[in-house]
This record gives sequence, C-alpha cells and structure tokens, in this order.
Amino acid sequence: MKLQKKAPYILAFGHLCSDINQGSLAAILPFLVAAHNYNYTTAATLVMVSNIVGSIIQPVFGCIADKHGRPYYMTIGLLLAGGGMSLTGLIDNFYGLCAAVMVSGVGVAMFHPQAAQLVNKNADAKSKGAKMGLFSFGGNLGFTVGPILASASIATFGLKGTLVFLLPPLLFGLVSSLTFRETDANKAADRRQIAANEQPENWPAFAKLSIFLVCRSIMYNGINTFLVLYLVEIFGQSKTLGSTCLSLYYAVTAISALLGGQLADKFGHRKILRLSFAIYLPAICLFALSHNLLFLLLMLLPMGVGIGLCYSPMVLLGQLYIPRHTGFASGVTLGLGVSIGGIVSPLLGKIGDTYGLNAIFCLLCGLAFVPLLTSLCLPEPEPETPITLED
Repeated sequence: MKLQKKAPYILAFGHLCSDINQGSLAAILPFLVAAHNYNYTTAATLVMVSNIVGSIIQPVFGCIADKHGRPYYMTIGLLLAGGGMSLTGLIDNFYGLCAAVMVSGVGVAMFHPQAAQLVNKNADAKSKGAKMGLFSFGGNLGFTVGPILASASIATFGLKGTLVFLLPPLLFGLVSSLTFRETDANKAADRRQIAANEQPENWPAFAKLSIFLVCRSIMYNGINTFLVLYLVEIFGQSKTLGSTCLSLYYAVTAISALLGGQLADKFGHRKILRLSFAIYLPAICLFALSHNLLFLLLMLLPMGVGIGLCYSPMVLLGQLYIPRHTGFASGVTLGLGVSIGGIVSPLLGKIGDTYGLNAIFCLLCGLAFVPLLTSLCLPEPEPETPITLED
C-alpha cells in the first residue's frame, strides 16, 4: 500500500496515542484530589500547566514543521507526552506533578502540527475533510480510551498504574519508523505543497476562526475537567461512573468528528461549523439547568455531537485560509483548539469553589453564543489550485 493511502491511518493512530494523555488527566484528577486533598482550583491548575505550554509552543512547532518538517518529531513528542503522564501517579509533590504534566503537554504540542500537516499533504482536495476526520477520530478516540485506561490501571495497580501511558508512544514509534521512511512516496505531497505556495492567504479570516476555536476550547476543556467532579460532588455518583460517562461523551465526540470531516467535504466547512453550535448551544443550556441525572446525561449526547462536528472543519479552514503556513495553522487550530481551554480551567475552578460547580456550566452556556455568531462571519476560503498527480 502506498504511503499516501496508509499514512492517514498511521497518523490517526498516533493522534490516539497522543490524546490518550490529555483525555486521561481529567480522569486522574479525582484520584489525585483524594490522595493529596486538593481543592477544585488546585486540581484545575494541573490542567492549566499541562496546556499552557502547549498553547504557546504548538504554533512554534508548527513553524518548524513548515520549514524543517520531520516525521520523527511525532515520535519524540509522543514519548514526552506518555512519559510525563506516566509520572503523575509516582510523584507526591505538587510542583513535581506540575512539571510532569507540563512535559506531557510539550510532547502533545510537538506531535500535532507535524501530524496534521502530513494529513493535509497526503490528501487530495476532495478528500481532505474525510482524512482530517479520520485523524480527528483518532484523537477523540484517545480522549475516550484515556479515562478508561487511567481508571482501570489505577484501580488495579494504584496510582503507579499510570506507568501504562509509556506503552502507546513506544508502539507508535515502531509503526512510524517503518512507515515514514518511504520518502520516495512523498512526491504527491510535495507537489501539493508547491501548489499551496501559490495560493493567496487570508489572515483576517484566520483571526476570526481563532476566536471560534478559543471559545470552543474553553467549553471543551470545561466539560473535560469538571464533568466527573460534577457527577461525584453534586449527584453523588462514583468516580468510576463519572469516568465512564466522560468516556461515553468522548466517544460521541469522536464519532461526530469523523462524520464532520465527511460532511465538510460534501456541504462545506463553514456550514458544518454553524450546524455544530446550533446543536451545542441549546444542549449545554439544558444540561446546566437540569436537576435530573438521566436527563443531564442525555444532554451529553447532543453536546458531544456539536463539539465534535466542528473539529475537522476548523482545522481544515485554518489550513485553507493560510495555505503557505499549514504547519503554523495546524499548531494554532490544534494547539489553541485544545490547550488554551486548560489555561482558563483554574478560573473556572475558582468560580466552582466560590459559587458551586453548576456556575461553571452556566458560564459555558453564555460563552457558547460567541462561536455560533463568529461562524456566521467566516468568509469562504479561496479554492485550491488543482494539480495532476502521477500514480
């Protein structure tokens, strides 16, 4: 099988290995809170330090990918991501925990721009959404598997069970080293990059898109960080049930991300962005107002659909708005699209400590209006320059 055909599947697997670490942190938090007697603000600070470096560094790694892209950057990134997360169960000192999750965040930041750029380069114009959807599915599946893996390993081995996070990057490193050494199969990708270098760029549109993804990131991380705590503290459910619900939410998000890429190919990226928050907005409002556990859990379904559908279109729109800087665009859309919400988590945690956890979700309701309105202002990207590819 040619590299162009199998690369999206390998990259989606790598995305799974990367985002297992980000998905697991939310599930590990209740165990750390119980073991070290942390409050909500302190727990959210761990999420912040995991993401703050990534949100700053990831665009830098994107620029590096634009100029000196190397597939082995992905493997190094995953080793850092899994290595840092594996130490969270072995460290008792809070500052040591911060350092561990920060290293993990740097690793995640190193992986995403290079991988997303390779997805773009190894897909033709008519299948970019589907290929990016597959890549997104891998990442969201990682978020789904992460809490289950974390809870199961900690329940079996105690906090030292976090060492299991060393296994996925080692496996990806082996698969990647055998796949991306086929440099002669990169000719089609190189020709697409040459064609992209002749395209005009729309930086104002990219700035508007950045507002969209920052708001989405805050909402996404808000749910990721506080859903388990909300179910445990407010509804009296077990940590295991809370982690399971979070995993189901991630699963819906993953499937929706896969579907979102395919729908974007058919109907256009902007339409799917608008549809996503037309679904998400009423769902998060009903979630925040609900006092019935079953109804609240049901609202997680449309919330997962809404937040997942827009993932692939927003990454692709970023690359289409600035086609000569696809690595940087990927670093911003994937970096800010995930990381910056973690920076805001301590503020949300402070609101939860002061006014109660329900106040966090009420705040997210108001914030959901911003990306919906922003999506209505996004212009159509310039059409890609068609090229003829050799077999």
